[in-house]
Amino acid sequence: MASLNDRTKPNEAPGQGPSVSSSQKIIPFLWFDDKAEEAANFYTSVFKNSKVSNVSRYGEAGPGPKGSAMSATFSLNGVEFIALNGGPLYSFTPAVSFFVRCKTQQEVDELWDKLLEGGKPNRCGWLTDKFGLSWQIIPDKLGELLSAADRKKAAGVMQAMMKMIKIDIQGLEDAYNND
Repeated sequence: MASLNDRTKPNEAPGQGPSVSSSQKIIPFLWFDDKAEEAANFYTSVFKNSKVSNVSRYGEAGPGPKGSAMSATFSLNGVEFIALNGGPLYSFTPAVSFFVRCKTQQEVDELWDKLLEGGKPNRCGWLTDKFGLSWQIIPDKLGELLSAADRKKAAGVMQAMMKMIKIDIQGLEDAYNND
């Protein structure tokens, strides 16, 4: 009889859990109802230098259907994540989000559009993707302008940002230069 730990994946013996290949000490562990593999594939299609490195599958003992994904290990631009199909016990909230630093407006636009597909925009560069995970798509320029020595100009940038949904670098710069 198969045990509860009878999980299989390519090149993995039954009974092993998620495979972690990096030396990254802290790894975000994401609990999905039943979309862990789909989410891993989606996120790796959005970010450059990303890949799914492992998918563990349930065996005879379950608790998921035999052959279905139990967990997926993937990396996004060198940061490793583990996604679990844990059932409907927990869901994501905006209290935890992933902050993505962007160099250009083109990068902001590209990531925003891809992550927003099937999701919901929020204020100040935040969005919730189709899996319920929250992201902040933020240009480096925002931090630069908010920390400017001229506090009046920085306050103008803050006021402009608070009115934005997706962050617009030109709008931030216009607010900074508006005296």
